[in-house]
Order: sequence, then C-alpha cells, then structure tokens
Amino acid sequence: MPVESDAELREILDYEHVAVVGCSSTPGKAAHDIPQYLLAHGYDVIPVNPYADEIFGREAYDSLADVDEQVDVVDVFRPSEEVAGIVDEAIERDDVQVVWTQLGIEDDDAAQRAEDAGLRVVQDKCMKVEHGRLTA
Repeated sequence: MPVESDAELREILDYEHVAVVGCSSTPGKAAHDIPQYLLAHGYDVIPVNPYADEIFGREAYDSLADVDEQVDVVDVFRPSEEVAGIVDEAIERDDVQVVWTQLGIEDDDAAQRAEDAGLRVVQDKCMKVEHGRLTA
C-alpha cells in the first residue's frame, strides 16, 4: 500500500537526495517551482530532463538510469502512463528508497512492483505541500 501516514511521510521527507524526473527549466511550472522549493529547503535536487542541459545550475540527466549521484527519492513529474518505466529504472538502482508521484500521477501496478522490490511509494501527493504541512 502506498504511504499515507504522516509519520511515514515525515521519515521520507528526511531523505536528502531527490531526483526529479520531468524537472522543468520553465519558472511558473510546478515541475520547476516545486523542485526549486525543495532546493531552497536543503534538499539535493537532481534534475532529470532529456531536453535540458542544466537546471538550477546543475547538470540535467537524460534519464534516471544516467544519474551517477546518490538518489534516495525519485520525485515524478511525468504522466501516469510513464510511471512504469520510471519505476523500472528506480528498481534497477541500488540507492533509491522511495518513488514519489506528484498530484494527479498514479500507477497502481507500477507502485505494487516498486513495493515488491522493497521501495516505499507515495502517490498523488505534492512533496512541497507535504513538506510544508509536516515540517512547519
């Protein structure tokens, strides 16, 4: 079952290294403003976007598989139909602990596969909203 309890969400929000799949270089888009918020609150934000070379002054990776830095949480800003492939890439890594899909993004089958592989899953929640609500 995807994570719902505030206690578990707080634990997840303690992780530092967040790969943002679908991170945008366009201010005003949620996929830009939310990672920027996370960055401003001390998270190590790793942008993943094949159409950008750099976001927030950091190298943007083409895919999660290309990231050569530590990743604790994979924060997904891609359509629900792309979640399965992102989960497959997360499962292949040794460092990912959590797959987090933003508001309106869900794939129950992919979430189950991630959980079966030992990952925690948060679906259809905004990391910025939960951070603000639980750490204020």
